[in-house]
Amino acid sequence: MHELGYFALFATSFLAATILPFSSEAMVSAMAIGAFNPMGVLVVATLGNWLGSVVTYFMGYVGNWDRIERWLRIDKSKTDKYLKSARKYGAWLGLAVWVPVVGDVFALCMGLIRCNPLISNLSILVGKFVRYAVLIYLICAIK
Repeated sequence: MHELGYFALFATSFLAATILPFSSEAMVSAMAIGAFNPMGVLVVATLGNWLGSVVTYFMGYVGNWDRIERWLRIDKSKTDKYLKSARKYGAWLGLAVWVPVVGDVFALCMGLIRCNPLISNLSILVGKFVRYAVLIYLICAIK
């Protein structure tokens, strides 16, 4: 039964890091409070969420901004702001990809402006890991 829980956590974390409006924090919290190993929850949630962001990054990397704006219905004034941040911080913006709502757009913009894939995806991984580590630590400290 635990395997299904970890699979569901991976899927939830993955989807939460794509352009779909989804959140993984509730499931991570419930599993960390429940009978699941907090370290296992940390690893599975981080990997799922990171891989979702990698997909979003590469959507931007191989994509065309005009098509992405049209398909995702992203407001042009907002995209200019996000692209400005991506140009300013480059691949290190990946550390902030975990931020709700704007993080997915950051990953997409990093790909669009062709930030270094290795540094981008490593910084995304670090940001995701730290976010979940802090969340799980706080949850476990409370319980």
